[in-house]
Amino acid sequence: MVGFVLRRIAVSILVLLAASFLMYVLSANAGNPLQDLEGSNAPNREQLIAARIAALDLDVPPVLRYFLWLGGAAQCLVPFVGTCDLGTTISNAQVTAILPMAMTSTLQLVTIAFFVAIVLGVAVGVVTALRQYSGFDFGVTLLSFFLYSLPAFLVAVLLKEFLAIGFNNFLQSETTIPIWLIAVVTVVSAIVWQAMIGGPMRRRLAIAGISGAATAALLVYFDVTDWFRQPGLGPIGLLLIIGGTVFLTTALLAGLENRRALLVAGLNGAIAYICYFVLQGLFDVSSFATLVILGLVALAVGIASGMILGGTDRGLAARVGGIVAVISSGFVVLDRFMQAWPVYMDNPRINGRPIATVGASTPGFSGDLWLSGIDSFTHLLLPTIALLLISFASYTRYARAGMLDVMNQDYIRTARAKGVSERTVVMRHALRNMLIPIVTLIATDVGTLLGGAVITERVFAISGMGSLFVASIERVDVNPVMGYFLVIAITAIVFNFLADLAYAVLDPRVRVVA
Repeated sequence: MVGFVLRRIAVSILVLLAASFLMYVLSANAGNPLQDLEGSNAPNREQLIAARIAALDLDVPPVLRYFLWLGGAAQCLVPFVGTCDLGTTISNAQVTAILPMAMTSTLQLVTIAFFVAIVLGVAVGVVTALRQYSGFDFGVTLLSFFLYSLPAFLVAVLLKEFLAIGFNNFLQSETTIPIWLIAVVTVVSAIVWQAMIGGPMRRRLAIAGISGAATAALLVYFDVTDWFRQPGLGPIGLLLIIGGTVFLTTALLAGLENRRALLVAGLNGAIAYICYFVLQGLFDVSSFATLVILGLVALAVGIASGMILGGTDRGLAARVGGIVAVISSGFVVLDRFMQAWPVYMDNPRINGRPIATVGASTPGFSGDLWLSGIDSFTHLLLPTIALLLISFASYTRYARAGMLDVMNQDYIRTARAKGVSERTVVMRHALRNMLIPIVTLIATDVGTLLGGAVITERVFAISGMGSLFVASIERVDVNPVMGYFLVIAITAIVFNFLADLAYAVLDPRVRVVA
């Protein structure tokens, strides 16, 4: 194992050096970095040109200049030295100063979209595979191809027009939800749920009726209580959601017949519900670090309760407890954010139109953790949805294809012949092996996403990694381009290495030979 890791590190360093050399030479020869100054009418033009040449070593050939840059970049890898020199930009700013800001903006933009796309895409892909050639399968396939073919800028424009502007107008007008909209959403919900669950016609009609009635009742409740302007889960809503989380998580991972797993899930759900009342005072003075600590505590409690009460299958009970604890705690925190929504709406900077169409934050706006969090949410909502829709399409197709391939394997037929329940066949045997190609796709996508969604960032005016790269290329500003390349290359190498290790965890047949 140690030999394998050392070989991978050595090969990665060689690849990184060769790729960075090519990137530097190509970027340096892409244009004239002095073009703006040479066309200037400034009286001190010659002095400015001389200063830029000296600052960026433009009098040195690009091939030799690369080694000057490499000497400064190598200092970033030496621990405890405290020096990291990636050069300066054309405007005389340190690359090490602007790169973290661009990375932060990009991470805020892509992280949620990335994880939601994986979870939602894999879940929908698995369901479509299990319901192969059904109406739900054909519908999701059509939707996936449609979303995958849409240009990113078109998705962004449509979201701005119909989601942001339309929803903001609805909030300002103080009108009720139109009856036709409630009817359309109700019908769509009924069709989707009956197609997804399937079964005999009587069962389909019952599911359609129940899901449609529940959807209509929920929308009417939102309308009557003015929920969109004063949202909140409340004690009753939170109790129902946590209860659903307990039963759904247990049913999927362990089965409701597993009483110990159900006990662990119920215990963690009850603890989260009690914390809803106990922690309200702490939430008023909380910071982001407080929420992280509370999340880690919830995860530790969930795992510990599963290990203690899980009996012979402690690992399964610990997973159930940890998932229920984290999700239930998330709903408690979500309710606290909702409580701050009316205050955010009434702020003069927001003026009753919360969903933003440009930027990463509201200029001049300040507030506590909850108000600042809502402000970031409203600004990142549209670009996140835009990235989510496109990524969701690809993950759905990969998950469906992988699940169909796995479900036709001999060991699946053997498990069914032994009398193993269908839930166990899908969740414990098929899903684990289906995730192997998904891990490869995730490792590839991480570097791509961290590189920034260039079109999305441009449309929504977000200064992320993609915008930094495009602006630097246009100005023939080599050092920011190389900083960008360094981040993306190292991220891609690290996550591909982690993917190799994940194969051995997911598939016992895979062994790393030192």
